[in-house]
Amino acid sequence: MTTDEDSRRVAVVTGASSGIGAATARALAGAGFRVVCAARRTDRIEALAAEIGGVAVACDVTSAESVAGLIAALDGPVHVLVNNAGGAFGSDEIAIADPEQWQAMYDVNVIGLLRVTQALLPALRESGDAVIINMGSTAGRIAYEGGAGYTAAKHGTRVVTETLRLELCGEPIRISEVAPGLVQTDEFALVRFGGDQAKADAVYDGVPDPLVAADIADAITWIATRPSHVNIDEMVMRPRAQAAQHKVHRV
Repeated sequence: MTTDEDSRRVAVVTGASSGIGAATARALAGAGFRVVCAARRTDRIEALAAEIGGVAVACDVTSAESVAGLIAALDGPVHVLVNNAGGAFGSDEIAIADPEQWQAMYDVNVIGLLRVTQALLPALRESGDAVIINMGSTAGRIAYEGGAGYTAAKHGTRVVTETLRLELCGEPIRISEVAPGLVQTDEFALVRFGGDQAKADAVYDGVPDPLVAADIADAITWIATRPSHVNIDEMVMRPRAQAAQHKVHRV
């Protein structure tokens, strides 16, 4: 017997333990999806899944074995994949940048996206009407001092998205990228600056009404709920106070 639980459309959100990922899981659940919350921190995703009536699956997108575990936990088609897991590590100029930080950024923002997308393609195809939404960044469109490692990784995210759209043309899978600018979350800047709270706070200091995670989650949910013939190729989002990466109004 098929239950209402079984018949709900399924969405998988990576990096769901905090920030944009957690907000997206909540928003998609509110739109009627059964959400699979995937992230490394099991305590957080278990609490989130209990809150929204979803499923928690421990997953590190930089590990092929862990991604295989995510796939094993799924049963049936997947209608939405949000490749949200990512991050920035460090802000040194190229002359002194740590190659290991660059490698870590590429591994999570590009290779991790690749692993999850490859693994879920059969389930997405099975749905007959799916959408893949990749979390990009305005950093994937420009360059700025101290940001080469992250901008290179997010340029990679953007190009993978564009290429996937070309390669899957004719299949019942839409491909989108959401590219936010300045988004204030609890962890992104703090992780980038190695736990230095003062540096993290300075990113948002004086910025009136920066974007927050719920704003990005709202956009992702809107994309995911468009009619199946409508593909939103990309959505670039910034707060009103940010005219460009280098032009931010502060009070």
